[in-house]
Amino acid sequence: MREFTYQKAPDIAGAVALLDADPQARFLGGGTNLVDLMKSGVERPARLVDVRELPLNRIEVTAEGGLRIGATVTNTDLAVHPEVRRRYPALAQAVLAGASGQLRNMATVGGNLLQRTRCGYFTDVTKACNKRVPGSGCPAIEGEHHNHAILGASPHCVATHPSDMGVALTAFDAVVSYETADERGELPLADFYLPVRDTPHRETALPPGALITGVTLPPTAVAAHSRYRKVRERASYAFAIGSIAAAIDVRDGAVREARLAFGAVASRPWRARVAERTLTGAPADAVSFAAAADAELAAATPLAHNAYKVRLMRNLVVAVLTEMVEEDA
Repeated sequence: MREFTYQKAPDIAGAVALLDADPQARFLGGGTNLVDLMKSGVERPARLVDVRELPLNRIEVTAEGGLRIGATVTNTDLAVHPEVRRRYPALAQAVLAGASGQLRNMATVGGNLLQRTRCGYFTDVTKACNKRVPGSGCPAIEGEHHNHAILGASPHCVATHPSDMGVALTAFDAVVSYETADERGELPLADFYLPVRDTPHRETALPPGALITGVTLPPTAVAAHSRYRKVRERASYAFAIGSIAAAIDVRDGAVREARLAFGAVASRPWRARVAERTLTGAPADAVSFAAAADAELAAATPLAHNAYKVRLMRNLVVAVLTEMVEEDA
């Protein structure tokens, strides 16, 4: 790891001013992803601006009945918060499904959203990678890709986003707040991550030097009846090979509302809007659940060794929604 300057941010304005003055600087929260990337040489910041002690560590109920989550709230504090567990249980479950207890104690909400892919070609600086070095190629397409994207990928990158938390936040229309030296702004999470296209190195729509200050979850009644399910290659600490955040409201045997988001299948948490539309008004049974999954996954473009994810995600949709409906019967 090369030498770098470390500096604690005095306040939010001071933090963004430091990055505005030094484009090679990076914000440091828990460091659970950034420091690893610095050790491997993927990230080489000249300065780290520590934002951990900024007053962004609260979870508050909004006037509208949603939740406002500060960017430096730890994953652990988010998962155990009573209002998160009551209003958005899938979010608490998603956080607990990710990483180890030690990492959750360090990792922050803002940092979780900005974590980078775990693609082996990206993290190995001896290999080509369009996300790391634009124009160098994507060897994963012909190489090791069994856990890579089946939705929304491009010939330039087939990596997946690793966040569990982001999947649940996507299902519930979360909005990301940020601040730069010039403005305060908001980005719906649906617009936060950029499509891959031919610029996989441009991952988010955040302006240069932006500091994430928080995430707001709007009031969503169906979210109180939600679940997160993660499939991984071992039961202990591991990244997903497929995951789902699901919420469903059933009245008189028909689906009145559904929220679905998939993880580990695309470069960003994947909101399954086609499946949601297919489910709305349909009978709340396994046949409808399978049809909704098929409608969403019709756009899948698997590679040679990850086509199993299509069937995995179909089965996951059917299993999770069926369990949720049967529990309420």
